[in-house]
Amino acid sequence: MPWLFLLLAVAAFAVALNASSMALAVICLLVALAGTVAWVLGLLAQRVGNQSRDDSMMLDPMELKRLRDEAEARRASGASVAAAAAATAAAATPGDSTQA
Repeated sequence: MPWLFLLLAVAAFAVALNASSMALAVICLLVALAGTVAWVLGLLAQRVGNQSRDDSMMLDPMELKRLRDEAEARRASGASVAAAAAATAAAATPGDSTQA
């Protein structure tokens, strides 16, 4: 769609160059300026639209809370497994040092 504005601006500029009336030339130059501005703004809008995130990928607050709770539970279970492994290693260490 922005390219249509550029085409309109070029056509208006061509008409302005070939116009014999000063009023027609001024009107065509104003149309060419407006078409050029609309073209640039259209390109910028397309660029921003292409880089924006998909709204369907956003999480609602309840889903975010559920994910945080799951992560906290995983972290807590990982800490308890690490603590159990450390306790097992600490219990095995004194027996190993008496054999040396």
